[in-house]
Amino acid sequence: MEEALSRKSKIIKALVAEFNSNKYFADKHSAEVVGVSELESDFTYPEHLESEIVEMDNFKMEVLRWKESDSKWVILMFHGGGYVGAFRKHYKHMAALYSEVGKGATVVSVDYRVAPEHPFPAALEDATAAYDWVLDQGWNNDQIVLAGDSAGGGLAMALCHTLKSRWRKLPAGIIAMSPWTDLTLSGSSYKDNYDIDPVFGNERSELIYDNPYVKDADPRDPRISPAFGDFTGFPPMLIQVGTDEMLLSDSEMVAAKAHAAGVKVRFTKYNGMFHVFQIAGTLMDESKHAWAEVKRFLEEI
Repeated sequence: MEEALSRKSKIIKALVAEFNSNKYFADKHSAEVVGVSELESDFTYPEHLESEIVEMDNFKMEVLRWKESDSKWVILMFHGGGYVGAFRKHYKHMAALYSEVGKGATVVSVDYRVAPEHPFPAALEDATAAYDWVLDQGWNNDQIVLAGDSAGGGLAMALCHTLKSRWRKLPAGIIAMSPWTDLTLSGSSYKDNYDIDPVFGNERSELIYDNPYVKDADPRDPRISPAFGDFTGFPPMLIQVGTDEMLLSDSEMVAAKAHAAGVKVRFTKYNGMFHVFQIAGTLMDESKHAWAEVKRFLEEI
């Protein structure tokens, strides 16, 4: 999408850059709270929605439902955070948006275990357990859509690689917003966009360059970096990314490989946008377009 940024979008982008470059806010945002889950924090959903917390063996989930809905669909949502950040409150906003654009679909938010206390394969094990739980509740695989942003988008693809390797049925689709799919950082955008990325640019953040999730595993393992896997047989995918992201190449690599493998891929680059800009919801034209695209994708599959 080549449209020029609106004034509001430019302001929000500048605020994101200021937040991430200000040491006081960055320290407050990450060092003290990044590993503390907000899954059970107070949050007021619209009246037509109701939620409950589900206790799993190693993690928790929130199940968000319409009080009156005949939808047979469920969206299994994996949050971002570079595999070190636990569930944040703003993901409740995203869950509500997924339910809205999904026309009453149930949304299951997975607060999977994170590094450094729980390196690979903990997050993948929890994602698999969440998928199995959804099936146990009576949904079929072709009624499940995986959704995730950043690391969560990569985790959704890693889950599909894992299910495929075990000869299991795959879900109906994948929605990946700015997915982190290459933890080796081999793409050109890590250099090309270093100076313009308002989220990760201009510093060598440990979240990107020395992530503890990999630990002693091979970062090229498709269960860690799904970009290196075989996408043959994957379900339809919607991939959205901003052109100013250091992680742009991650989306480009996956979109190209999946398309070459015969997968139906809808791949949209949003001009001038930053990492997981969709979190702005209805505040920006670009994020509104992105969520409208999610709605069309869900209708198509």
